Amino acid sequence: MTGEIDPYCPYFTAAMETLSKRWAGPVLRALVPGPMRFNAVASAIPSLTDSTLSQRLKEFESAGLIDRVVYSEHPVRVEYALTDKGRALGEVLMQLNGWALEWITLPDETASN
Repeated sequence: MTGEIDPYCPYFTAAMETLSKRWAGPVLRALVPGPMRFNAVASAIPSLTDSTLSQRLKEFESAGLIDRVVYSEHPVRVEYALTDKGRALGEVLMQLNGWALEWITLPDETASN
């Protein structure tokens, strides 16, 4: 980086508050490849409860990060997809994912080495 940066940025803080909620990052990352139904997201993330997933999806929809698409079929089908705003954040999350793959060691990985 060039130049000086202010040590505090309220926009960065607001973004981190959004992402710091329990399961927020994994839920958004799960949607990066494309639209998913509720049960697909739930099954993709171990230990995620339906109530927490429902809460995160509502928050992300309200924040403009995802769209909830209802298909008027029988039975009704609902999919969740990232908006343009959500896809832009998804790119950042995938960069963070790449960093994590390179720099993070999981506890069970050290036992097998």
